Order: sequence, then C-alpha cells, then structure tokens
Amino acid sequence: MVRDITFGQYYPGKSVLHRMDPRMKLAATFGMIIVIFICKSFPALGLMTLFTLVAALLSTVPLKMILKSIKPVLIILIFTAVLNVFYSKGGQTYFSWWKIEVTEKGVNTAVFTVIRIIALVVLSSLLTYTTTPTMLTDALERLLSPLKVFHIKVHTLAMMMTLALRFIPTLIEEIDRIMNAQKARGADLETGGILQRAKALIPIFIPLMVSSFRRAYELALAMTCRCYTGGEGRTRMKQMKLAGRDIACLVICLIVLAGVITLNIFFKKVI
Repeated sequence: MVRDITFGQYYPGKSVLHRMDPRMKLAATFGMIIVIFICKSFPALGLMTLFTLVAALLSTVPLKMILKSIKPVLIILIFTAVLNVFYSKGGQTYFSWWKIEVTEKGVNTAVFTVIRIIALVVLSSLLTYTTTPTMLTDALERLLSPLKVFHIKVHTLAMMMTLALRFIPTLIEEIDRIMNAQKARGADLETGGILQRAKALIPIFIPLMVSSFRRAYELALAMTCRCYTGGEGRTRMKQMKLAGRDIACLVICLIVLAGVITLNIFFKKVI
C-alpha cells in the first residue's frame, strides 16, 4: 500500500500539460476542483468526468500510475459509499431488512460521491505529475504575490508548501524501508486487531520522525551553506510566459464551468 502512493511525484514528459505555464495549471486545477463541488446532477458530473479523462489522456501519464493515485483512497471511497447508501433516504426502496434500508437516493448519492472523489484525486495528481517542484514553487509565489501587501513572506510560504509536497515520495520510501527492516526483525504488522496494529506502528513512526527531523536539519544547513536568502532579488533561469495553449485551457475551463451550471439547472439534483 505504501508503494502505491504516487501523489507528489513528477512524471517526465513533453505533453501539452507538461508544456503549459505552471501558473495556469495551478489556477485551472484549483478552479476545476471548485467546479467538481459545484456539480449537483449526474450530467454535470459526467461533463467534469469527461474533462478529467481528456486531461489524463493529454498528460500521457501511464494509466497504471493514475490508478495508483486512487488506490490509497480506496478505503475512503468504500466507507463513503457505504455511509451514503445506508443513511441517505428517499425515492424507491431497493432493499429493506430490520433497520437497514437501501433506497434510490442512497445509491445515487453513493455513486455520485465516489465519482466526485475520484475526479478530485485524479485532477490533483495530474498537477504534480506534470509540474516539477521548482516550477510549482515559482507558480505559487507568482499567484500569491498580492499577499505581499499584507507583509506576508510569499516566497517562504510557497517554498514550505512545495518542500512538503516534494518530500512526500521521500517519506513514503522511508516508511517502506523502515517497515521492511522491522519485518526482518520479526515484527508482525499485518495481523491482529486494530489496537495491536496501532501498537505495531510505533516502532515505525519513531524512527520516521527522527529521520524526518534529521533530513529537515540537513536541508536547512545545505540552504544556509549556499547563502540562500529567500525571494528578494532572486532570479530565475526559466521565465514563465503564457502561450496559446494556456489561453485555450482557460477558455475550455470556462466552457466546462458554464456547462456544469447549465446542466445543474435543467437536470434533477442528486445532492
């Protein structure tokens, strides 16, 4: 399971999404995430699902890698679906026994919610798959630059967010290495009840925390030795410029937004 977590990783490529301006990708991703939550009907969600599939195809990221980004949230998907099936009431009754009742609204809400979460995870993963950490930092800094008016250190904030994102794959590898080392020493991490499994994770989290703090200290020391001072007077080797593909992406996103709003008006709302 740990090896299946691919969020935060970058997949090299030369696709349209890889060559897009990172500022536009970041803004479009957050905008489309909002649009996902605006969807209230199945046709509207279907339009967003189509948009997500097209984006995944244009990214040229392997399907196996995209599916791996969904696998870690599989338990959440199942739990959410079961919760909605049994607690949402309304419409035709499909199954009834004792206090358990499965209705049309419960099934529709469960399917709707699962599709919404999957689209959310895939869109978020595509952003990191197609954008390097350096470009992501620059994009965050540019988009958050208006906050400088309130004397907020935008570069430091963007750097912190990007470093946290960058070290997700590193921490995952560290967890996998520590788990294998504990198993080699006879630790049982896969059997027993919930409390036993929770206790078995203690020998994993303690060395992980120690390793994380050591890695953070080494990173801070390396930045200090290289005279890193932040964003003031900092130049960039690669300048970000909007191109025709970025404008096309903005237009497509606006069309999808208009389509979602229209479909919500003319079709029956699920939630």
